[in-house]
Amino acid sequence: MSEHTTLHAGFAAKIHAVLDALEAEGSLPKDVSHANVAVEPPRDPSHGDLATNAAMVLAKAAATNPRELAAKIAEKLGADADVDSAEIAGPGFINLRLSGAAWLRELAAIAALGSDYGRSEMGGGSRVNVEYVSANPTGPMHMGHCRGAVVGDALAALLEYAGHDVTREYYVNDAGGQVDVLARSAHLRYREALGEQIGQIPEGLYPGDYLIPVGEYLAKELGDRYQNEPEEEWLHIFRAEAVEQMMERIRADLAQLGIHHDLFSSEAALQAAQKPEQAEAWLRQHDLVYDGILEAPKGKAPDDWEPVELPLFRSTKFGDDQDRPIKKSDGKWTYFGADLAYHMQKAESADALIDIWGADHAGTVKRIKAAVAALSEGQGKPIPFDVKLVQMVQLMRAGEPVKMSKRSGNFITIADMVEEVGKDVVRFTMLTRKPEAQMDFDFAKVVEASKDNPVFYVQYANARIHSTLRKAVAKGMAPSDSAIDRLGAEELALIKEAAQFPRIVEAAAKAREPHRIAFFLYDLAGAFHAFWNMGNDDPSKRVILTQDAELTGARLFLATQIGQVIRNGLALLGVEAVEEM
Repeated sequence: MSEHTTLHAGFAAKIHAVLDALEAEGSLPKDVSHANVAVEPPRDPSHGDLATNAAMVLAKAAATNPRELAAKIAEKLGADADVDSAEIAGPGFINLRLSGAAWLRELAAIAALGSDYGRSEMGGGSRVNVEYVSANPTGPMHMGHCRGAVVGDALAALLEYAGHDVTREYYVNDAGGQVDVLARSAHLRYREALGEQIGQIPEGLYPGDYLIPVGEYLAKELGDRYQNEPEEEWLHIFRAEAVEQMMERIRADLAQLGIHHDLFSSEAALQAAQKPEQAEAWLRQHDLVYDGILEAPKGKAPDDWEPVELPLFRSTKFGDDQDRPIKKSDGKWTYFGADLAYHMQKAESADALIDIWGADHAGTVKRIKAAVAALSEGQGKPIPFDVKLVQMVQLMRAGEPVKMSKRSGNFITIADMVEEVGKDVVRFTMLTRKPEAQMDFDFAKVVEASKDNPVFYVQYANARIHSTLRKAVAKGMAPSDSAIDRLGAEELALIKEAAQFPRIVEAAAKAREPHRIAFFLYDLAGAFHAFWNMGNDDPSKRVILTQDAELTGARLFLATQIGQVIRNGLALLGVEAVEEM
């Protein structure tokens, strides 16, 4: 094990080496798979530091019972200098208690690796496309987009940190009826900017004041040329200009959250390149699209329904409850048809696809997964495709629902949220629940200075560490690893907590769950606060002991590394680690 190999990875390697040795001795068959062998902390910390299910997984292949195989594995592991004990539990689990020296080496590894502590090569450079936000370019970013934006961005950062090559993509829905409505709304504001009295915004157009600057920009750029022209003369121009103006604002709004995409893909460009036609042709060739009569919508009487023959995708073949049209009766592509082609395009340059969607899109997950499965399998390159659904956030103010924003007129924008509580509070809070769980965002609670506010609690741990270091410097003392062997049981417990970080990173990346990092940080912050508070009751437990510079140096070194792990975790979440509060 190299000096920079993290403890959990090192022990996983040791256990696999023991299994290889048992193969060589004939206790295990040759080339038996270790794929399901797990090495992780036991659920009950009193059982030890690490546990493995190796004997349980491999006993059948070895034609023996798990406890007998566990005895052989435990004997070899117990001979390791870093193992104080290897005990068999239950039907064949092996619980390991590690030496203090092993944990102290892990503390040194945190110091050596710094911002790379926790970084993994697990992904092996595989290309993952993460598509998130992808809001229609018809208005500014509002709180309804915020949670998915943060989840997607944190997931992309997590996957990169775990060794994947990540593309952050935004799909611009710039084709279809809503963009025509945007163009007409922008034209109205354009006429207003030219001095017309437009009165009340007509029904069916976007009434938001956010289009006033768009109209002013168009008036400046185009003059009065299209003020009185018929729609067919200006619609395509205003469509393109309005989308570009709105996308500039959307990019600026996202930047306030620290979010920047690598790629913006246009639905209009996709259709202009005839990608949907290409997808349809391929699907027809493989008998996955056919011309058929769409069933009448549920609840409609027969005389309300006019049967129309449409090209239908065989989504029932992949578990959907009915086949789905890829075109409308007017020949335009359905949202599903265009989306299908878009995913086909993404799959051309990725090894895996992840979409972050609002929970209101749950009904389309099954069919788009079916389409991607069909396309990727047929191209001889099965693409893992995951859709993460994100629930809406209920905005609250001191326990009361927020319905209006003075600034935007009819909704709370991301800019509103960031201006009031700050980027870091918004981002961290959005990751304090599983994405599929309901969430309340209370403007009062998220800035509360209490343990009940995870954002404050984690930030305060880092600030407390830096405050302690500043006080030590003022007393002429500094972190030092020269006497870390003097650290006791309480300090080792804190190291054990921090040492979970590399394992948590890999588990969170595999599960596509960045909120696990936020949960870990809250637990680590709690462990540090508890350690620090021991000095309030017992002066000998304080970090700074003026009468013992050597032990002070060791405790300051420990605190510094705990701060490093906190900063590494916060960086994955896109949250700044403040040093003063």
